[in-house]
Amino acid sequence: MTSDNVIILQHLLIALAAGGLIGFERSYHGRPAGFRTHALVCVASSALMLVTVHQGEWFPGALSDVVRIDPTRMAQGIMTGIGFLGAGVIFKEGLTVRGLTTAASIWITAAIGILAGVGFYFPLIVTTLITLGTLSLFRWIEVMVPGEFYAHLQVRFPPDATMPEDEFRKFVSDQGFSIANLSYYYTSASNYFEYQMVIRSRVALNARRLQEALRANKTVLEFRMLPTGD
Repeated sequence: MTSDNVIILQHLLIALAAGGLIGFERSYHGRPAGFRTHALVCVASSALMLVTVHQGEWFPGALSDVVRIDPTRMAQGIMTGIGFLGAGVIFKEGLTVRGLTTAASIWITAAIGILAGVGFYFPLIVTTLITLGTLSLFRWIEVMVPGEFYAHLQVRFPPDATMPEDEFRKFVSDQGFSIANLSYYYTSASNYFEYQMVIRSRVALNARRLQEALRANKTVLEFRMLPTGD
């Protein structure tokens, strides 16, 4: 095996390890794009950048004096194309959008693969550690740092027994929530009147109080609470 082949193998294996580490973190938390996806993205980015790093292999001799290749174009193409894969892991569940963090991790994994392909190992190691720290340590920080709990709430009442808006606002407020963006839904063909809103509270456990109160209310036909978040 020639020295160039050893270097190429080294680049690809380091990309595999870096992408695999990030993908393992995603798989551990049950994300659809996990270990194999991130590993393949990183290796693919590295392999494509090796094409430009070793351009002398496919433009030998005099052609190298005539043809001018900009390696950054390959990097730009990789980062643009990876957006389609990232978009595939973003999905809408009701009124909640999920998968944004996984999409971002795929995007930065492609960048790490580019670093591996070029052979910039120090920024590769630093970027990999920062990415792993952001995905794991920052998750713990988000839990520990006080913040507001947001959720989308839909509540249905019988048309002839709908709770008046003022009374409904007080009902939600008594459970520790405030209401934003309250809207209504009703048609003559439906057998219910629906409130749709965004609710927020400084205590996430108030969500349990609210759902128990809604279940205990005999006039509530149906409700749905969707916490916001990735």
